[in-house]
Amino acid sequence: MKKRKIGNSDLQVFPIGLGTMGMSEFYGEANEEQSISTIHKAIELGVDFFDTADMYGSGHNEELLGKALKGKFGEITLATKFAVVRGPNGEFAGINCKPEYVKQACEASLKRLGTDTIDLYYCHRVDPETPIEETVGAMAELVKEGKVRYLGLSEVKGETLKRAHAVHPISAVQSEYSIWTRDIEEANMKECRELGVSTVAYSPLGRGILTGKFNNISDPNDYRNHLPRMQAENFESNKKIIEKVEEIAASKNAKASQIALAWVLAKGEDVIPIPGTKREKYLIENLYALKIELTNEEISELDKLYAFVKGNRYDNMALTLQ
Repeated sequence: MKKRKIGNSDLQVFPIGLGTMGMSEFYGEANEEQSISTIHKAIELGVDFFDTADMYGSGHNEELLGKALKGKFGEITLATKFAVVRGPNGEFAGINCKPEYVKQACEASLKRLGTDTIDLYYCHRVDPETPIEETVGAMAELVKEGKVRYLGLSEVKGETLKRAHAVHPISAVQSEYSIWTRDIEEANMKECRELGVSTVAYSPLGRGILTGKFNNISDPNDYRNHLPRMQAENFESNKKIIEKVEEIAASKNAKASQIALAWVLAKGEDVIPIPGTKREKYLIENLYALKIELTNEEISELDKLYAFVKGNRYDNMALTLQ
């Protein structure tokens, strides 16, 4: 399987990575044994790009990755993030990208992960109180110290990316990107490509909607209950989008999730989707997307669906592109 290069770096990764956020919180109950088994299965199948963050499970997710990847850090590419602060009871306590916090957060992540070096370190969200130049300057110091190999940003506008890149090369921008979330095509993809920065696509399955696997969200602990697109009339309308995806899937003897991932993969060699799952079954299903080739006509039909999406992607839009 041809690997994809993470821009402005020497990192070459499997075309589909694994997002691990849901293994700790947001999408129902956590099951550590199951999650570690899924991570090991991913490695067995060739997946070598794993994504976490210090705020996922208030540190639990990094500790989980530390256990699962012990002895394997030289074989895989690990990405983590800082900036979103959690309180003692898990409450969200704002965004902090001040230089002193950047270094503090990195030290804590290294300890939880049980490694000396983070391959790709992202600023998870831009701090409106701290100039991006100051934040990236502190991140660059971590590179000089050997604690971080390459730098990334998440949820940024193109102009912010250019300012950051002028301080230190940025290798990747992580953005929500899928058939039903395409803000970045206008917000930062042009700048990413001009600067040789890869797009790492999180939630490429539309937070599960594009799998066609559920009609409602019954678990009260499921984060999606709070998302505008998942509520009431928006949810009912947005479910109709899946019908076209399933139609194309049926014509290829595939699953809707595989079509959704194939669409993201078809958007360029510089785009790397990181679908999240806790279960081996869905991991395997997702990887089958690599066997699917969409025609230009099919891609065009899927492109049109974005116009029918209703509702914001977050209830707090301050968490999006800055």
